[in-house]
Amino acid sequence: MFLRKLVLITILIVLSTTLMGCNLIQSKDSVPIELIAFNSLTDEEKDLIPASPKDSIVEKITVNDENKSFIDKNYDKDQVYAVTFNNTETNSSGKLTVFVDLDKETVVGKGFTSK
Repeated sequence: MFLRKLVLITILIVLSTTLMGCNLIQSKDSVPIELIAFNSLTDEEKDLIPASPKDSIVEKITVNDENKSFIDKNYDKDQVYAVTFNNTETNSSGKLTVFVDLDKETVVGKGFTSK
């Protein structure tokens, strides 16, 4: 009886420690793409975002003539993530959009799109 309790307690301790450890170790994939985009902005651009960087739309788009001028000319892939920050448009410009490589880590361009 005592041995069973000891084994059970040991298993619970090991299981708890393992589960807690998994939460402490975070991979790069856990950084939201919105924050990657937000961190690439200048202070003036950040000031345009009235709420949180999470108040944005992330979509995988095809690089085309409409958005190619905003993207690094050396970028050779045909798709990119577009992070469009809501409520950043003005009378003279569209919404602030940051373009992120498919690796979800590298910012490859930004600008005000008329979407």
